[in-house]
Order: sequence, then C-alpha cells, then structure tokens
Amino acid sequence: MKVVYYIVFFFWYLLSLLPLRFLYIFSDVLYYPLYYCIRYRRKVVRQNLTGSFPDKNEKELIHIEKQYYHFFCDYMIETIKLFSISKKQLKRRMTFGGIDEIVKKLEEENKNFCFIYLGHYCNWEWIASLPYWVPEDILCGQIYHPLYNKAFDRLFLRLRNQFGGECISMKETLRRIIELKRAKQKTIIGFISDQAPKWNSIHHWTDFFHRETPVFIGTEKIGKQVDALIYYADVKRIKRGYYHCEFKQLTDNAKAVPDFQLTDMYIHNLERMISAVPQYWLWSHKRWKRTKEEWIRRQQEEKEKK
Repeated sequence: MKVVYYIVFFFWYLLSLLPLRFLYIFSDVLYYPLYYCIRYRRKVVRQNLTGSFPDKNEKELIHIEKQYYHFFCDYMIETIKLFSISKKQLKRRMTFGGIDEIVKKLEEENKNFCFIYLGHYCNWEWIASLPYWVPEDILCGQIYHPLYNKAFDRLFLRLRNQFGGECISMKETLRRIIELKRAKQKTIIGFISDQAPKWNSIHHWTDFFHRETPVFIGTEKIGKQVDALIYYADVKRIKRGYYHCEFKQLTDNAKAVPDFQLTDMYIHNLERMISAVPQYWLWSHKRWKRTKEEWIRRQQEEKEKK
C-alpha cells in the first residue's frame, strides 16, 4: 500500500502543478469515456434522478445526468489540484460567509462547539480549507469515514489535513469531542451527514426526495450533549472553479429542540439546495439502497432471536 500511495501521490502531484484552465480541458476530455464508455454507475444515477424528480421527463433527466458527470469530472481534477494549490488561490476560489457570526456566538454565549451539517454538494473537499478563514485559537475539524483502500485513505487524509484542520474518524467522534470539551477548546466541526447509515446505525427515517430515507442523527445527538451551536452549509457554485459556502444557523439551543427535528431541518435544507441546482450533488452514491420495509423486517427478526 505504501508503494501505491507514493506512485499515486507522485502522478497526482505532477498533474496538480498544471493551471486549472488546463486541467479543465482534461476534465472535458475525461467526461466522454467516463459517461459513454465506462458508464460509471450510470444505472445508479438514473435510478436516483428518476425517483427524486418524478415530475421531469426523460429528456430533462438525461440533461441533469450529463451535467452531473461533467461536474463529477471537474470535482476530480479540482481535488487533485489541492496537492499544490496555494493558500491565496484557494481563498479566492473557495469563500465562506457567516464565520464572524459563529465566532461571535461562541464567545458571547460561552459555547465550546459549533456543529455544521454538510453534504456531498459542490466540491466538499475544498470546504476543508475553512481553517484559513477562522481565528487560530478555534480548532476546525471534520468527521470522516475511512476509505477501504488504505493508500487512497492516506492520500485524502493528507489533502484534508493540510489546511490546519483535524480529521476525526467516525468511530472516534464522541471520544474526541469529549476530550476537546474537557480541554475547553473552542471548535467548529463539520459533519457530512447525507450518506446512508449501516443497518445497525439507523434510528430515524425522514422524507428525502419523495422516499422514506434513513439518516444519521449523530450531529444533533452529540450536539445536545455538548450544547453546540448548530448550523448548516448552504453551498453554491458561482462559476467553474469558484464556490461560496454560507453558514446558516439552525439553533443556538440544541437541547430545546425536539429529537430528530434538527436532522429533519437539515434534510429539508439539503433537498432545497439540491433541487435548485441538482447536478452538483453526488448522485452516483447508492443513497436509497436500504428501505424501511427491509429495516422493519430486520428489527422483527432481531426481536424474535431475543
């Protein structure tokens, strides 16, 4: 795996040295074999789009589908560019709003944590540059799921850690947050919460694009334990290679919000954001592979075993 890591790193780093305007040419060329020849997860993308937009006809769905693959190619080369992009260039291309409000509330309301709901929308890898915009005494972190391929997991950890933030494994989330709480370290943590939880991690279902969908509840559950400010990230692609992320508050008193309501609020805002410009979400992810009917059946089987 070390050999694979260094080989991939070497070629990706060399590629990243090219200006983005040339890398976008490569992205435009890559689109054709990816979409027409390799047909990467096209069946999954089409199923997801069809179920999510029942009011759109086939022509409209194919248009979104093609736009998605064009963007996905851009996402890949933009992520590779992170190996060598300068701080100045990245701050010009990935901007943030609402940070001053978060910093002010952390201080005035004597809070140690701000949790931010994120999604796989626009270029989520570039959002890891948030530490460039935050005062040095505030730690920035992000919860991540380790990749099965160890070499690529190491590569992406290198990319995400280079901005000064901290990547926290999902399994270590609660332990690490408790450590930060004891240290009274003011911290902003991003939770990408739009993936499908495993069967044993499903505790709540909500309506998401016309389907009952299992969702992670860890953000609000832990947020209530540590009395965190809760925000979500409203992200827009301004133009090719330029993004803006606006942090919008859901609550400054998580404990007072009924269980699951914050999660539902996040899902509602995520769906609204995706519906406005759908091609920028990760449609190739098997988001609806677990159904409530199957979950109920598994729950009943577990009860019978006991």
